[in-house]
Amino acid sequence: MHFIKLEAMYMPNTITMQKLEKYIDGVPNISGSEDVIASARTNEQVFLPQSSIDWKNIKSCYAIALHMHQPIIINPDQQLTKADEISNLDNMMRHMDTGDNHNATVFHQCYKRMGQFIPELINEGKQPRCMFDYSGTLLHGMYKMGLNDVFEELQKITCDPKYRGCVEWLGTPWGHAVAPSTPAQDYLLHVRAWQQFFAALFGLEAFGRVKGFSPSEMALPNHPDVFYEFVKTLKDCGYRWVLVQEHTVEHVEDGWGLKYPHRPHRLIAKNSRGQMLSIIAIIKTQGSDTKLVGQMQPYYEAKGLGRIDIGGKSIPSLVTQIADGENGGVMMNEFPGKYKETTSESSGSPTPAVNVTEYLEYIDSLGLKEEDLPAIEPIFQYQIWQRFKDGSGPEAMKKIIDELAKNDHRFHMEGGSWTNNISWVKGYEKVLGPMEQASAMFNEKVLSKGVPTSDPRFRKALYYLLLSQTSCYRYWGEGVWTDYGRELCRRAIEIMKYDF
Repeated sequence: MHFIKLEAMYMPNTITMQKLEKYIDGVPNISGSEDVIASARTNEQVFLPQSSIDWKNIKSCYAIALHMHQPIIINPDQQLTKADEISNLDNMMRHMDTGDNHNATVFHQCYKRMGQFIPELINEGKQPRCMFDYSGTLLHGMYKMGLNDVFEELQKITCDPKYRGCVEWLGTPWGHAVAPSTPAQDYLLHVRAWQQFFAALFGLEAFGRVKGFSPSEMALPNHPDVFYEFVKTLKDCGYRWVLVQEHTVEHVEDGWGLKYPHRPHRLIAKNSRGQMLSIIAIIKTQGSDTKLVGQMQPYYEAKGLGRIDIGGKSIPSLVTQIADGENGGVMMNEFPGKYKETTSESSGSPTPAVNVTEYLEYIDSLGLKEEDLPAIEPIFQYQIWQRFKDGSGPEAMKKIIDELAKNDHRFHMEGGSWTNNISWVKGYEKVLGPMEQASAMFNEKVLSKGVPTSDPRFRKALYYLLLSQTSCYRYWGEGVWTDYGRELCRRAIEIMKYDF
């Protein structure tokens, strides 16, 4: 098979050759360079020009993404209100004899091992592909720990022209916040913070290749007004597509579940005022995530699929999965061998591994447009639109939502995530109250007063606000994790009380 040289990627310009500081006054560089970040985005094709895939002759393909996350916690070895913030990974390494903390060294290896696997497979003439979703708190925590080996391996496969076509980074909220119950103005700050910190770590040229977005916990808002702001944030930040869980969306025309998830869709966002946006959605199908990726099931599923017709164009089916990249025995132990085995088998085959933006750039080349894709929306919105007069406003929508919830116990506006068994609102009152207080104060004292994002006070207060909204403090709901979340909120509030 003919391989196109990986060096054929688009050339960096004067913007992307700039360098951003990784830390400013001891705080991660998460704000202040929004104009530089915006200028580094590109509408050029960034993967297809150097793709080695024989697109015309494949029948299907598969894509995997590895989600990596560790929260920043309050050092449990120190007094709560005076302790340093450290990575949970750091704490695990300090206490290897406690609980499952012996996994810390394995986690460390998992965070860097793709930097070893991909060059190995490239040197064997294979076509490895992998997408990465690393939270900002994980990247910050590892950098603060001095895990230079991790960043050396990731830098190599992210930036070296020989390997970078194999890797696609996905944007995500910096603090691993869940979209359905994070205030819209804060969620925007999370998204921007991740972009800036990633660009500071890996360079603006690498950032220019980040086109897709992975929501934390696969949590998708389904309240129309909240969802509209979510999509607006992604569009305003330059994202082209978003990864969504299969059971969190429905077809616009009838409210039914997806008829064929292995194709791109057009995700429609419409709010109570009649404004409308859309973004491409790539569907993560249901299943036991770590087992599916750990055993490379997407490849075997894709082998049974063929090309499909959309808008008069024949395109290969795409099977997409994401899983924790370090969590669980299957990912720790079985994934490395299975990834290498399936990459070797699928390279040059009718069912190769791809990255999503590479796939979308191929269907672009066929003349397929976003409006040609089947339209979907978040779950339960069909019921709303059947009763709601277009553009009649938030109060009219609230009345309809209340009526629907009263008449159907299954109906809710709390969003959907990787599991429908967890609400990101109910049961978290102990931590949501302080989060809401910190958020409201940031909006009042910082955002509404127009404090520059480059102001050190802005950056420091933002840092604690984003840390406090990490999903871990909600997921556990009680105990020491709730204490950590409340303390981070307190620190954010204290800064805003006295520094502004």
